[in-house]
Amino acid sequence: MNLYQSLGYLVLGSRLRRLSEAFLAEINRAYQNEGIDFDASWFPVFYLLSQNEALSIKELSEQIEVSHPAASQLISNLKTRKLVTSATCTDDGRRQLVTLTDSGRELLTQILPMWDAISAAMTELVESDEMAKQLLPAITGLETAFRQANLAEVISQKLITDLKPTHHE
Repeated sequence: MNLYQSLGYLVLGSRLRRLSEAFLAEINRAYQNEGIDFDASWFPVFYLLSQNEALSIKELSEQIEVSHPAASQLISNLKTRKLVTSATCTDDGRRQLVTLTDSGRELLTQILPMWDAISAAMTELVESDEMAKQLLPAITGLETAFRQANLAEVISQKLITDLKPTHHE
């Protein structure tokens, strides 16, 4: 058992980050191997825009569950690369509607087969291991648990109730 496994929940965030970084590095390498200039971090925006003609930055941030500033930064990065554009909404001047540019749509046609291949490869990889099959349902369960509980508060309560020294007379 390695250090990370032996420390259990104390290193959950570190293990998830390591797994995420390793996974995204492999996905980015797969895009590079195919000569596709695409970064896995762009996936949520491209996916949503492949399903919708246009979305506001607020809608994007809500659907990908990141802050509005984080979504704005990602959109700015994609604008710099001329993959998306935004225009002021005609019925609400405060809203910016984001759409794929011609270059963005062309890139989308290149990456759609990659998404199918990624899905198929991961399904095949996971199907070979009973524990791995449980990963996505387990992550969903953990996300639900986090939404329902204030972990910081629960930790504070544990400090008060479970770890408070008792005084014997």
